[in-house]
Amino acid sequence: MSLFWWIILSNIFISLISFIGVLVLVFKDWLLKKILLWLVAFSAGSLIAGAFFHMIPEAIDNLGNNSAVYFWIIAGFSIFFLLEQFIHWHHCHNLECQHEEYTKPVAYLILVADALHNFIDGLAIAGAFIVDIRIGIITLIVIATHEIPQELGDFGVFIHSGWKKSRALLFNFISGLTAVLGGLVAYFVAQSFNVAFLLPLAAGSFIYIAASDLIPEVKYQVKLKANIAHFIAFILGIILIWAVGLLEK
Repeated sequence: MSLFWWIILSNIFISLISFIGVLVLVFKDWLLKKILLWLVAFSAGSLIAGAFFHMIPEAIDNLGNNSAVYFWIIAGFSIFFLLEQFIHWHHCHNLECQHEEYTKPVAYLILVADALHNFIDGLAIAGAFIVDIRIGIITLIVIATHEIPQELGDFGVFIHSGWKKSRALLFNFISGLTAVLGGLVAYFVAQSFNVAFLLPLAAGSFIYIAASDLIPEVKYQVKLKANIAHFIAFILGIILIWAVGLLEK
């Protein structure tokens, strides 16, 4: 099989992982409602860990430990802060607000961040395959391991934000297709154009979403037991992404 098809098929596989959220569909509504905030906390931990354990170190390796890296991190944070101001046309302080016309803006932010993240994954997979097929396969496995818990967490955020399950699956898959685009860009363009600035840009967006939108959803629960459970979920998200990083070494 040619290098081109290794890259395309691998990134299609990564895109299809977005359908892992279908597992959530087998849950009863009462059970889904019970675990949604757990998934939100888990997703927050995954985003924080992904930014600090993966994207920022990788950006430093590619761009050097200089002010440019931190500029792009702040730029990513600021862009998503500004973006949220524009899409925040319906605001609701009640976590139970699930009206079909209302969608919490974090769902759209997650989609944009995921699209950028998947694009970068596509670049990484293609770059690894260009170096060596075996390295490409290992990179594919590592990224898939990282994507599965993140996609489950993201799906939980979409449902918690008021989206219907079918809509969440569809848009999550569309976002996942940017991995294929990333693979194509790496194959045709990235060898002559440095796109490493996307790493700290995505890291900044991940930090903003986790700290500004996801963590506030779970930190004000009345019951101490719920707060502890959500904190454990947050830590588990961090630990899992950290453990995936160990596989890369």
